[in-house]
Amino acid sequence: MTDPLRRNRLAEEGSPYLTQHKDNPVNWQPWDETALEAAKAQNKPIFLSIGYSACHWCHVMEEESFEDDAVAERLNEDFIPIKVDREERPDIDSIYMSICQRVTGRGGWPLTAWLTPEGSPFYIGTYFPKEPQGQMPGLLDLLEKIAGSWNDPEERSEMQTRAEQWTDTARDKYDTPNADSTSEVPGDDTLDSAVRTALRSVDDEYGGFGSDGPKFPQPGRINLLLRAAGRSGSSDALTAVTTTLDAMANGGMYDHLGGGFHRYATDREWTVPHFEKMLYDNAGLPPLYLAGHQLTDDDGYVETVDETLAFVDRELTHPDGGFYSTLDARSGDEEGSFYVWTPEDVHTHLDDPAATLFCERYGVTDGGNFERGTTVLNVSATVEALADEHDLSADEVEDTVATARETLFEAREERTRPPRDEKILAGWNGMMISAYADAARMLDADYAEPARDALDFVTDHLLDSETGRLQRRFIDGDVAGEGYLEDYAFLARGAFDLYQATGDLQPLSVALGLVDTIVSAFWDTETKTIYFTPDDGEELVTRPQELTDSSTPSSLGATVDLLCELDGFVADADYREIAGEVLATHSNRITGNPLQHVSLTLAADRYTNGGAELTVAVDDLPSDWRDTLADRYLPGVTLAHRPPTESGLQAWLDELGLETAPPVWAGREAIDGEPTVYACESFTCSPPKTALEPALEWLDENR
Repeated sequence: MTDPLRRNRLAEEGSPYLTQHKDNPVNWQPWDETALEAAKAQNKPIFLSIGYSACHWCHVMEEESFEDDAVAERLNEDFIPIKVDREERPDIDSIYMSICQRVTGRGGWPLTAWLTPEGSPFYIGTYFPKEPQGQMPGLLDLLEKIAGSWNDPEERSEMQTRAEQWTDTARDKYDTPNADSTSEVPGDDTLDSAVRTALRSVDDEYGGFGSDGPKFPQPGRINLLLRAAGRSGSSDALTAVTTTLDAMANGGMYDHLGGGFHRYATDREWTVPHFEKMLYDNAGLPPLYLAGHQLTDDDGYVETVDETLAFVDRELTHPDGGFYSTLDARSGDEEGSFYVWTPEDVHTHLDDPAATLFCERYGVTDGGNFERGTTVLNVSATVEALADEHDLSADEVEDTVATARETLFEAREERTRPPRDEKILAGWNGMMISAYADAARMLDADYAEPARDALDFVTDHLLDSETGRLQRRFIDGDVAGEGYLEDYAFLARGAFDLYQATGDLQPLSVALGLVDTIVSAFWDTETKTIYFTPDDGEELVTRPQELTDSSTPSSLGATVDLLCELDGFVADADYREIAGEVLATHSNRITGNPLQHVSLTLAADRYTNGGAELTVAVDDLPSDWRDTLADRYLPGVTLAHRPPTESGLQAWLDELGLETAPPVWAGREAIDGEPTVYACESFTCSPPKTALEPALEWLDENR
């Protein structure tokens, strides 16, 4: 039988990122027991390359180095080369990325690391060119030097010592204080501190955070400032939010023809994006724009949400439900070519005045703002200014530009399309379900349908109803990978948000089941924390936790928040107690840098202040109630539906397998057959009310 390590094994994998590398002359191995045991048996260092299918610089490194015979020969001879898809193995990525950031001061993908046969890194970085470039060492030289050092007993000893030291830094990051720590849950001052820090980091001129590029969306910070604006009426917080939302929606990060957001902007002014489109960005941003609309009544924010969800429906949705992961940054061999325009391109498809108006509206010029004289579309002139300049009415300009956008969108469809990563990830689908649920609650009830379809798809294909365990990903009928905390937490949150939007019991049942599994498989009673991996997961050099927010929320923060919110839905639940213990365990880290731990900071706020509930006893929410709730910004308020009668409630309890009614429903039936609402805040409840406004007034008075 052929030695599996003497060939490239990635053709046997399901990950689109791994199969992108299946034809490399490098004898790539997946991260599996075969490869890891071979490294130990042969006493060879591991060359670990981590990336994802839409990663531009991953493509560049492949073309420069991994398709090169000289590089491949060195890798195959002296190392065990292993490829990892960070989207399928976020646990591995988290560990080595944390080390890279601590050692080099920066991170990103591709992540490149040399490991001992036991998996501890002794040299690490991100992108390396084949040959040296400026201060960057060349990969070929590094491979030769590292192989030589590994074969020298004295130098190998030094490398192994460094590897253990670096691994200890990862263990230090993920270690938790003693379980009997006397730390308390962070209080209100922690949230206030996070808000102050966020405001200090705001770019007042261009929006976003930081005074230089690149600019990332940072939805956690925006959500924090929305909370501050809604709670205290802070004009500074609201201005920071609206400036940022406007900048992202008007700049190049937003696709002005097809809707949806690119990953981030490469510059301070939000002009040129990194062109990949990630599901999680297009899930995380719409709820912020909806909240912005509630606080400002800006209809432009609604348009942004509608267009973004239309993009997701059109380009990232499986025919049977469920959402794909990514559109690549590149079309063919060029980054961004699918999205950019020249004046000549525009005039080819449009006549004047439409062509001229479009170019002026979106800044399409001969010189361009991107490579090869092309232009990334940015809103560069207001409708009013164009109307004045061209002696037209504002309506005429709007109509002409709208028609031009439709024409150019159709023309763009004929271009070479960016490749699509068709992985369906449980956690990212949960985030998208939340976005659609929010849109169903605030805009149009029809948005609930894609959310239902996606939840059904994920539970049908990735959830074992008997064990309650999730698999992480589905692609072309292939299911793989044990679910991580983010899969359980984000999917549970999506299901719970769908219940709040629709009053359907089934999503609530899914959410409660997933949280039960989190408690049984991820909660550690000794260390008083909830890990990113289940207790029966693969043993790596350390067991990761996800405390900080990044491009997605902290899964630990999302979990703690959900535990607090769902505590009232299960009689005698210990969810709140667990949440408090986790927050106390990590109290010093949260209070030391609350902005870095924004999801945990917001969860601590819910825990400390008790949250708020509106329990509605009604078969169908009255339309005027629905409209009122859609218009009100009510962060942290749980909308708990229940049947109006005790017999109806009993049917729900039977379906959920509950012997007694949970606190959020108990004794809260409809009064005299009328729709009835019960408002609760900070463990205090109002009398039942058959009109919504008095209940909301009571909440306002008690918040």
